[in-house]
Amino acid sequence: MKRFSLIYIPWAILFIVLPLLLVVFISFNGEEAMSMEGYRFSMEQYARFFQPMYLRIMWRSVNLAVVSTVVCLLLGYPAAYSISRLKPKTASTMILLFVIPMWMNFLLRTYAWITLLGRNGVINRLLGFIGLGPFDMMYNQGSILMGMIYNFLPFMVLPIYTILQKMDHSLIEAAKDLGANSRETFLKVILPLSLPGVYSGILMCFIPALSTFVISSLLGGNKYYLVGNIIEQQFRLTGNWPFGSAIAVVLIVILLLMLFVVRLLESKNEKGDRRGK
Repeated sequence: MKRFSLIYIPWAILFIVLPLLLVVFISFNGEEAMSMEGYRFSMEQYARFFQPMYLRIMWRSVNLAVVSTVVCLLLGYPAAYSISRLKPKTASTMILLFVIPMWMNFLLRTYAWITLLGRNGVINRLLGFIGLGPFDMMYNQGSILMGMIYNFLPFMVLPIYTILQKMDHSLIEAAKDLGANSRETFLKVILPLSLPGVYSGILMCFIPALSTFVISSLLGGNKYYLVGNIIEQQFRLTGNWPFGSAIAVVLIVILLLMLFVVRLLESKNEKGDRRGK
């Protein structure tokens, strides 16, 4: 099995490691051009990114990513827990309802929210029947947040549900036999055992939320730039690949730190489980 897995190492180097190294290499180019001619090693692109304007955009991106991830967790955990307690056939149907929207193109899923939140959209029309509105629900941070939650909520539900399904229910029964009530059983048995799924869900929601640019472009109306929009702009419009690469490297570092923190929490949780045994 180990020998078979060695086959993937060259592919990982070719399609993951080398592109990342190329991005890092380009980010240190002091020339504002996508051509490699006249390459000049410099930290100018990074210095430019740490100007107040770009730091505000980064802060906005991190803030929205954190808030959307927290909301996804608050909505996703109860949903996953409730589904895991259903009969297998019913649970499979409910999970399918979460998965089906993911089969649709990401752009179309996001664009659908314009028909819901627009000034002449479905929600404002329904509110109009009871004499309310119309309200401006589009092109603000709230609409961007709604788009993030809608698109990334399944990434929170699925890993938590998977962990809850695989959980040894004899431990829950043992806790109840020892006199633990429902609240104590959840806090001391179910929640700790489901933390690996929670950590996976947090990563799967936070990473795309931090780097997204489609949601902010469509639902934010280009009024609220996120770091993903800046990277896309540098590569697609201005052709300033070194600056776009520098921002991408900073984003990668933040995501790696996030992975490191989650891994520390997982290790701490595993050590706690061993001590408990």
